[in-house]
Order: sequence, then structure tokens, then C-alpha cells
Amino acid sequence: MEKRPLDVAILSDLHLGTYGCKAKEVLNYLKSIAPQMLILNGDIIDGWQFSRHYFPASHMAVVKEILCMMGKGTRVIYITGNHDEIMRRYCDIQLGNFQLTDKVVIEINHKMTWIFHGDVFDNTTRGAAKFWAKLGSSGYGFLILLNRLINRMMKIIGRDRVSLSKSVMASVNKAVTRINDFEMTAAEIAIEKQYDYVICGHIHQPQKRVVETERGKVMYLNSGDWVEHMTSLEFYQNDWHIYQYDEKEFAGTRHETSTPAINVITDEVNFYVSSLAV
Repeated sequence: MEKRPLDVAILSDLHLGTYGCKAKEVLNYLKSIAPQMLILNGDIIDGWQFSRHYFPASHMAVVKEILCMMGKGTRVIYITGNHDEIMRRYCDIQLGNFQLTDKVVIEINHKMTWIFHGDVFDNTTRGAAKFWAKLGSSGYGFLILLNRLINRMMKIIGRDRVSLSKSVMASVNKAVTRINDFEMTAAEIAIEKQYDYVICGHIHQPQKRVVETERGKVMYLNSGDWVEHMTSLEFYQNDWHIYQYDEKEFAGTRHETSTPAINVITDEVNFYVSSLAV
């Protein structure tokens, strides 16, 4: 498959290290694109549910592909989320083509885009509520396993697949959005800062819409997730687009997912300057 050239690709909420992660689909997608810049907008590796007993080869293959993209010149910016918050203590590290941060602003064609995960607006990820959020995350992982078992049975009897996890996540997100007014809060701050675009992840809801207030307007975008929706954001032809994964496009695609043997050859780091200003 010929790689699609992109200016920027944004993925969030992969949740590597969990049963819900669609690692094979993520790998297919990454191998199909050639972006100048790849932004990983939080919850890439799920530290809340991470276990040394579950990190299969397909998940490691995703990490390996990202490293390969860096080696071929793609600038990778990793923005931390709540599930990988342990990495926030190391923010503002930059090594060669790799940058770790908690937010970033990029300028494309004189338009400013503010990008961050979005959990800062979610009260359920802080304080005493954080315990229940983590407990709910574990329950969500169990629901994924149960859903897979149900779908195997549905396939045997010739019925369509069902998605319990999507229904639960949708209902939860409606409540969270109503309480925290997530999108409007992000948009209002972006308008105040005079940004043209604001991009979040976190709530697993792909979105592209104009938010207008008395003080101005801004384009709000959300990259969705790779647990249920399998979506990303792509910038090309001078605009942002929501990408929706279609398994038919990758029918018959197979990748080697064995765990690679890694040897340190040198500590030399080459610095790459992207044509996109950050």
C-alpha cells in the first residue's frame, strides 16, 4: 500500500497495554501514512491499567513503528494524558525528532492550533474522584473482554456484532460533558488566547465543529480514540480532516509483530527541524 503524505497526523487514546486497544488497526494506519509531524495526544500507553503480564507483540509493534517513523524523518510530539500522567514529570524533553510535553501550539499557514489532551477540564480525573475514575477504567477493560466473548457467540449464530463498551462510554461521556462543559470550556479559552483551532482527545468522541461565542469563534476538533471509533485527525490540503479507519481498506494486510531484539549501537542523536513551526 502506498503511503499517504500528510502534513500532520494526530492520534489519541490508543490505550496500549489494555485489552480494548485496537493495536492491529493502529499499526495498519501508521504504516499507511507519511506525515511530516505525528502528534500523540495523550493516553497512548495506559498507565492506569498497565501490567507486565499484558503487553502483546502487536502493541510493541505500534511502538516500534513510531520509532521507525522518527528514524525516517517524522517529527513525533508526545502530549501526556491522564492515563499516562506518570510521564508528565519529564515534560519538555526533546531528543532529536522526539518531544515530550503536556501541550503544544503549532502554526500552519499563519493559523494557530492549540493541542492538548483535555483531562485538565475533567473533574473526574482529579482529587477523590480520581479513585473512582481508575476503578471505572478497570471495569471498562472487563467490559471489553465480555463484549468480545458476546461477539464470538453472535458470529456463531450469524448475528451482527454489538458494542456494549461504546454504549457505556457514550452515556458516560454525555454526563461528563454536561457537568464539565468540556468542549465549550476548551473553546472559550482558545478564543481568549486568539487561537484558530483547539484540538483535544480524552472524551473518545471524534468531532469537528465551529464553536461561536460573544467573544469570537474557534474550530474545535477531537481526535477520538482507537478503542471504539478508530479515528484520527489529519492536516492536508490546508485543512483538518477526521480520518475513520475502514478495515476493508486493509483486508489481507499482515505485519510481523514479533518482539524486536533491540541493541544500543550509539548514543548519537541527530536533530531534525520540521518545516512546520512549533
